[in-house]
Amino acid sequence: MSISFAAKIVIPPDTLVNVIGEEAVLLNLKSEQYFGLDPMGTRMWQVLTASDSIQSAFDALLGEYEVTEEILRQDLTDLLEKLLAHGLVELQG
Repeated sequence: MSISFAAKIVIPPDTLVNVIGEEAVLLNLKSEQYFGLDPMGTRMWQVLTASDSIQSAFDALLGEYEVTEEILRQDLTDLLEKLLAHGLVELQG
């Protein structure tokens, strides 16, 4: 799957999010499947869902963590592919 970093992440109305400490649990009400995020995944989720685009989230996360652009781009893409496959986010634009 090719994900454009110009797109914006939108949380569908049938996705519930519960952040507990540094971790998050996401629930798709349609499929009744849940998805757990570790502290890094939770931070990615928070920045992705608050940003105007995946690229702006990428830029913010790159400034927060000591990681190469290639590794962060791959980690974000992997997370987004899983979230999209589970119906927990949608791409806009």
